[in-house]
Amino acid sequence: MQNKLKEQAASPQNPKWEEMTKREKPLYQRVNEIRTEFERDYTRIIHSNAYRRLKHKTQVFFCPQNDHICTRIEHINYVESISCTMAKYLGLNEELTRAIAVAHDLGHAPFGHKGEKILSQIAQRDMGELFWHEKNGVNMVENIELLEDEQRNKQNLNLTYAVRDGIISHCGEIDENAIKPRKEAIDLKQYTKPNEYAPYTWEGCLVKISDKISYIFRDIEDALRLKIIDEQNMKELRDILKLGKDQYINNTRIINGLSNDICKNTELATGITLSHENLEMLDLIKKFNYKNIYFNEKLQPSHRYFEIVIQEIYELLKKAYNQEKTLEELQKLGNFYPELIQEFVSFLQDYWDLNQQRNKLNNKIIYQVAKRKEDYYKSIIDFISGMTDNYAIKKYNEIISF
Repeated sequence: MQNKLKEQAASPQNPKWEEMTKREKPLYQRVNEIRTEFERDYTRIIHSNAYRRLKHKTQVFFCPQNDHICTRIEHINYVESISCTMAKYLGLNEELTRAIAVAHDLGHAPFGHKGEKILSQIAQRDMGELFWHEKNGVNMVENIELLEDEQRNKQNLNLTYAVRDGIISHCGEIDENAIKPRKEAIDLKQYTKPNEYAPYTWEGCLVKISDKISYIFRDIEDALRLKIIDEQNMKELRDILKLGKDQYINNTRIINGLSNDICKNTELATGITLSHENLEMLDLIKKFNYKNIYFNEKLQPSHRYFEIVIQEIYELLKKAYNQEKTLEELQKLGNFYPELIQEFVSFLQDYWDLNQQRNKLNNKIIYQVAKRKEDYYKSIIDFISGMTDNYAIKKYNEIISF
């Protein structure tokens, strides 16, 4: 049935509306503004540098020379397509759904989940906290990404609560069925691990399940193209999908079938729901992917290389810390690594307490480097997490070159 969740959509009639549209501070207004609050979020996201860099960040396979291997930006476009199609049918807010979808992976590090794992190990060792891309996505949109206002002052993105919540709540590594939104608008700093809370909105729940549908089948396409999986694997996959040996595995047909299944089975009382049969099939394919793709020996050499790249950049920048004299120490390093140091200092200038001339900067100071070495370590992790794959490799090559 169409529009079965219309009364629960993000709209002024929803009791949650005020919380959904709340920002940390009011956005500047134009007299001829025609966009809704969530449309403004969407355009702020796609004009951000973090969004642009997704086209050069690994999804699963590090393969920058192959135009047909999925990158992070292609993935979010799939999630946007899948979630917005279902949102339209179910009567939910497509604008909010679209904004969450395009922003949900802004916090991903270079080199995919391996890069995320490496940065988390560093963060635990030096700061006593976890790094995970959902939390880092909120960090990106709340603290790091800046846009110029009408007077060319740099300001934080300042997105609505519903979009920021959708980012940190989107974890696609889920096995549960029947996703329903939580009732309370919590402080998002309460999150201590991925998937700790349900999203605040139905739209966020829809993006969450669309994320899982998108990556599972697209990763299989890439694995076939790169010959990571063979004919024996394909026989196992056809058995899971209950296809004959001559039937072709068509990604769009499978996604369309799952989307229709969700729309059919979703109910207000039970939540965003797959049929038992399709949930079981999806979980079996996820296990198939882990066994045959994500843990494939072919990926291990690149994973070891990624660790070397990230660790070397981090450790070089880390040793410059010297409280109020940190900038001086960085400048000394700049004699040997001019591009890396110049670009890191340029990054820091917008956010740290050692910049005494904050002309055209109306954003938050987030690194109290003079007082806290952990803030400096956090700045390095933020800097690295924003890198594309090729940029990180370029900086590593500068470190090892003479």
